[in-house]
Amino acid sequence: MRVQPKARASAIVGWQAGTLRVRVTAAPEDGRANRAVIELLAERLSIPPSSIALVRGAASRDKWFRLPAGAALPE
Repeated sequence: MRVQPKARASAIVGWQAGTLRVRVTAAPEDGRANRAVIELLAERLSIPPSSIALVRGAASRDKWFRLPAGAALPE
């Protein structure tokens, strides 16, 4: 997943070159952007935010999240 922090609006942009693109309005400070991505994914996938875990990329734009089994990725 590729994340763009400090965007005008939070949105799941879609897939580009095999990578899911996400924009969030939160700044990349103190984990705010990471939490915003988790909230956005949880809302879009209709799952609790606590079931999504950041695996890799806490300080990078490229991130890996662990989703619960059976969660369908956005298209």
